[in-house]
Parts: sequence; structure tokens; C-alpha cells
Amino acid sequence: MTEIFKIENVNLYYDHHHVLKNINIALYKNQITALIGPSGCGKSTFLRCFNRMNDLIESCKETGNITFKEQRIHDMNPIELRTKVGMVFQNPNPFPMSIFDNVAYGPRCQGIKNKAKLNQIVIDSLKKASLYEETKDRLKENALGLSGGQQQRLCIARCIAMKPEVILMDEPTSALDPIATLKIEELISTLKKEFSIIIVTHNMQQASRISDYTAFFLLGEIIEYNKTIEIFKNPQNKRTEDYITGRFG
Repeated sequence: MTEIFKIENVNLYYDHHHVLKNINIALYKNQITALIGPSGCGKSTFLRCFNRMNDLIESCKETGNITFKEQRIHDMNPIELRTKVGMVFQNPNPFPMSIFDNVAYGPRCQGIKNKAKLNQIVIDSLKKASLYEETKDRLKENALGLSGGQQQRLCIARCIAMKPEVILMDEPTSALDPIATLKIEELISTLKKEFSIIIVTHNMQQASRISDYTAFFLLGEIIEYNKTIEIFKNPQNKRTEDYITGRFG
């Protein structure tokens, strides 16, 4: 399998607080990698390393090396990196504008002005996010009128419109009901044909259902990282077993 990210000896600090401790793993192209572990164990901080969102936190200091397709991410322009490595947040955050303009926003910022081209990007992105059929007659309506699950799929469409190679997802279904959650999970499984996906989730069943690989975090360390089926059926570390069977966390 092709490596998309390689993480070597990564440590991260907020002031004197050691948040990530000596992380060494490789993540693979067109695979879904789940990051699991109790609250405050470093999962979301680790996720934000991949698109350098932690750079925006003044007290944050990171050491070690992360490469994206064999290029050091700290040698890359962060805006270029964030175009290639998109992000979907925990709570849906559509812009207060039309459904169409939400999806077209990124391509317009990249200088695409041609109406026919923008139209095609919007339609393609909404289709890939399994939202086009529900919104094709409402594209000029305000996106804030959509349901929570639809808003989250719109945010995924907005991310897709930038043509990233990787999509980061920080607990994308935690604010949604079970039916909306199932739709997003089905969507994520479809999207891995085109994108590499890294997802933070508190939901053990979700991780076991949709991911190919799972990393178990505890107190800023990766305790175990393996194919998801191995993590859930044959964990090598007692702490992994205790966590996934609900003995703690």
C-alpha cells in the first residue's frame, strides 16, 4: 500500500504540557484511519497536525517530522497544504449563504470564475456527498435551513469541491442523530475510493464499522496501531482491550 503520511518522532507541547509523545506511524492512501481513545488523550491535536492547524495556536510547539507524499509538511505553504488536506469539523459549520455558494466558495477563492465550470463543481461535489438529490431544487436557499445531517454533508461537499487528497474528520457525527450518522458513515465508506480519510471518533462501533486501520491513543501516546479488525478482535495490548471492551474511558 502507498503511504500518504509518515509520522516520525512527533512530540507536541502546549507551553510545558506534553500533549503528544513520540508518535511514529504511517497512514495509507485510500484507507480510512480511525483515531480512538478517551477524551483529552491527544486525538484531535494529532489530527490537526496533518494540516498544520496547530500552527495557529501560539503556545504550541511541535518537534519531529511529518511527510505528506514524501514532502515535509513544514516545508510546504500551509494554504497549499490545507487545500490538499481538507477538514470537516465536529459541528456542521455551513456559511450563512446559499447551498450553491457554500460549495462554490473555495473554487471561487482559487480563482475559478467560469459559471459553467463552477456549476459542474457544485453538482459533482454535492453528488459525491450524497446531497444533490435532496438539494437540487433548493440550491439558492440559505444553507442554514438544512437539517444537521444535511449541513454536515454540505460541509463534506464544500471540502470535496477543493479537490483534496486527504479529508480529516473530527468526530463528524457526534452532533447528529442515529439516522444522519448512518448516512455519513455510508458516505465516508464511499469516499475512500477517491480520498484518504482520517477520522477521530469516540464511537467504538463506528470505528469498527467504517475504518481500515485504527490507532488507540492514551495520554498522548499511541498504545496500539493496526488493521481495525486486529485491534477489535485480537488486541495486542491489555490497555487497548480494556478500552474497546468498555472497562475504562
